[in-house]
Amino acid sequence: MKTLIITPARYDSTRFPGKPLALLGGREIVVRVMDRISKLGKMCVVATDDQRILKVVEGAGYMAVMTSRSHRSGTDRVNEALGNIERSTGEKFDVIINVQGDEPFVDTEQLLALERCFEDPATDIATLARPWPADLPERGLEDPNLVKLVKSESGKALYFSRSVIPYLRGVAREEWPSRNRYFTHIGIYAYRADALRAIAALPQSPLEQAESLEQLRWLEAGYTIRVAESESENIGIDTPDDLRAAEEYLADHPE
Repeated sequence: MKTLIITPARYDSTRFPGKPLALLGGREIVVRVMDRISKLGKMCVVATDDQRILKVVEGAGYMAVMTSRSHRSGTDRVNEALGNIERSTGEKFDVIINVQGDEPFVDTEQLLALERCFEDPATDIATLARPWPADLPERGLEDPNLVKLVKSESGKALYFSRSVIPYLRGVAREEWPSRNRYFTHIGIYAYRADALRAIAALPQSPLEQAESLEQLRWLEAGYTIRVAESESENIGIDTPDDLRAAEEYLADHPE
C-alpha cells in the first residue's frame, strides 16, 4: 500500500488569517505539522494557495505545491494536489492521508491507525475519534465546535454532529458521560485515491449544509467511513486563543 500525506494550508483563514505561518514555540505551525508527519517515513507535501507558505515550507526542507484559492474545503485542495503530484512524479498512490496545517500535535501512531483501516477492502475513507472520559463533565460535550460521532460495532461511522449524540432519554445530563461511551471527532482523514476523486466531485448535501460538516456529504452518498480510536492529545488551532492554549500545552509537554 503506497501512502501519500498531504497537508492543506491556506492563508486566508476567516478566524485566524495567516494561521499556518503563526509561530508556535518559535516555529511556524505548518512546519511543526510537517516535522510530525515526516516521522512516518512516507512522502509528505503541503498543498497551499499562498507563495509565502510555499516559501517557508520549502525553506524548512519540505515539499510544497501550489493549488487554487477557490477550494471549498481542505479535501478539495488535497484532491487537486494529488493530481498535480501524480502528474509531476509519474507515481500512483493507494491511500492519501489529509492532515490539516493546523494540527501541530498529530502523532505517528494516529497516522498508522488510519493506514491500518485500509486493510479492510470495504473502507473508502478513514478518520479518528477520541473517547470522552467518563469523569469529564457533560457540558464540555455541548460545545458545537467539538464534533461528536457515533459508530457501529464494526467501527463504521454512522453520523457526525455538533449536537451531543446519542441523546440519553430519561437520564440526567450530568450522568451522560458515565452512562454512555461518547466520542469526539479528530479531524484527520485518509482516503483511497479513487474515493477522494469521487467525493471531491460531489455537490454539497442537505446534512452537510445543516451541520457544516463535509463528512456528512460522504455518508449521504453511501461511502464507508472507518473510525479508528485515538487517546492522543490533539490541539487543532483555529483561533489566536487556540494558539495560546497550544503554547501552554507545549510548555508543559516539551518535545
